Amino acid sequence: MIFLKNKWLVNDANQTIQIVLVAASTALFFFLLEGHKGFSLWDEGFMWYGAQRVMVGEVPIRDFMAYDPGRYYLSAFTMLLYGDNGIMALRATEAVIQAIGLYIGLRLLVRGSAKSNIIYLFLTSFTMALWMSERHRIFESTIPIALIGILAHLVEQPSSRRYFFAGSIVGLAALFGRNHGVYGVLGSFAVFGYIAIRCEQKPPIAKALVIWGSGVVVGYLPLLLMLMFVPGFAIAFWESIRFLFEIKTTNYPLPIPWPWQMTLYQGRPENILSNVVSGIFFIAIAAFCFLGIVWVIWQRWQNKTVNPVLVACVAMSLPYAHYAYSRADVYHLEDGIFSLVIACFLLLENRSVWFKWSLACLLCGASLLVMLPYHPGWKCFALVQCIKVNVAGDTLFVDQDTANDLETLQKLTGDFAPGGRSFIAVPFWPGAYALLERKSPMWEIYPIFSRAQAFEQAEIERIKLANPGFAIIFDLGLDNREDLRFRNTHPLLQQYILDNFEPVDGYSKNPVYHIYKSR
Repeated sequence: MIFLKNKWLVNDANQTIQIVLVAASTALFFFLLEGHKGFSLWDEGFMWYGAQRVMVGEVPIRDFMAYDPGRYYLSAFTMLLYGDNGIMALRATEAVIQAIGLYIGLRLLVRGSAKSNIIYLFLTSFTMALWMSERHRIFESTIPIALIGILAHLVEQPSSRRYFFAGSIVGLAALFGRNHGVYGVLGSFAVFGYIAIRCEQKPPIAKALVIWGSGVVVGYLPLLLMLMFVPGFAIAFWESIRFLFEIKTTNYPLPIPWPWQMTLYQGRPENILSNVVSGIFFIAIAAFCFLGIVWVIWQRWQNKTVNPVLVACVAMSLPYAHYAYSRADVYHLEDGIFSLVIACFLLLENRSVWFKWSLACLLCGASLLVMLPYHPGWKCFALVQCIKVNVAGDTLFVDQDTANDLETLQKLTGDFAPGGRSFIAVPFWPGAYALLERKSPMWEIYPIFSRAQAFEQAEIERIKLANPGFAIIFDLGLDNREDLRFRNTHPLLQQYILDNFEPVDGYSKNPVYHIYKSR
């Protein structure tokens, strides 16, 4: 008996080493392949600027428009360890987070298995990594996997310790994104409902809720301490929540790309097929959500065993389906699809070898078809000609339009904002400030939502104090919507720029860039 137990421990240790190597190798492969490819002054710049400002002592949400603070402090800490505030230091941090997410996902799929096929592990890991195309959103990909993991851990053995641990991870998820915290709460309550059906285990559900809630408080404690002890943060934090209720959304919605609405006679065949398959994935996550809930509840009612990981996937499917549908593009699909992907691989685990490998390869191929065009490495290899540029000391390969934008910013800074002088770049270029290591003269570094006049007036006062040397307005509405042009979302700021800056020509051939220098 002792021999068998020791042998099991050895096998488990070997399996863990295998999973670590596969997850790390996959993350390293993608980092080496595309770590130096592509750059976005838009969303990636938003994350980069925030990490830079935290490194110099500023506070997210209070001092600049930001996501929830956790991701910035973690990124800034690792960047400080690297001794670098550049974009590659941030991307290296994101590669580590990706490896952690892949490890958790693989661990969920092999739990309970006596052995695992290393090639199949790589296939699974590669498929999950395909759905992590946006490096700056790697937290959005990793957190759902972590929530599935901790809820599966709870379903497997609903003890007091595991309730507390589950709550603490939900609280920690909220530290990195309040939407993830809400989704974690909803998923947790779905699991509580599952456990309560014909449950004879302890602790009682009321006590379990108290224990779980205590865990949530502990996981969220860093932000609670910030609310209490960081001057001005509480006001800014509650204002950010109030604003979400005011605009009644977190994203501007996009129409769902239903496959039957695709135009089959326009565009390249591979693009049409990719769009059709992405529409099928949107249908699949909704179907899995509703059918999975019915099936899991029925199985539980019949006293039949359901894999804890599958229960957790079903529990988290509805919240993250909401996330995918809130702005129905590929980037939100990739963050909302992990419940489906993990469940698919899980359901294949005990099938015949031929069936298992055939469907796993089909899932990988479909993922490749949808996601490959969105990976920066593939873009530079097959879609556009990338050229070498210097981005704040790091060598990157970017498309010609991005290279032109970077050159324009460098020229404008040299002519009108030398010596560390500030400038204005609105509404889509928060990365311009990070690129040139300048503090934004505005709190709202990504001004895409309409604001009240009082807010705009406060921003104008900040601009006056900063005395920026130039302003560049990207005169294009998000999603090509006229009402979302900067002049319509921020009319007072637009007028202030027109009154206090004068147009200059010769810096960019792009007609949507309106460039002004300080009078």
